[in-house]
Amino acid sequence: MRYVMVRYRITPDRVEENEALVRAVYDELRETAPEGLRYATLKLPDGVSFVHIAEVQDGKNPLGDVAAFQRFQAGMAERCDEPPVVSDLTPVGSYGLLG
Repeated sequence: MRYVMVRYRITPDRVEENEALVRAVYDELRETAPEGLRYATLKLPDGVSFVHIAEVQDGKNPLGDVAAFQRFQAGMAERCDEPPVVSDLTPVGSYGLLG
């Protein structure tokens, strides 16, 4: 099992666009239901920072095959004030959140 967190900050004028792109990812995930993935996106209180957390089984992240996720990633550099930082996570404890 691999746990990954991605954090970034969007320019204020592109927040709605970013949220729409994120919602499209979840729409496609609900339709395709890829196995081996748990995924969440959260917006921080500043209104422009986002955190994505993924739990991936078996090493291959199915997000790479999701067309909406590819569209989300395509314009990321132009939308960001602070580029994405990817961190691998090591669970210490969880109650109902992680598999």
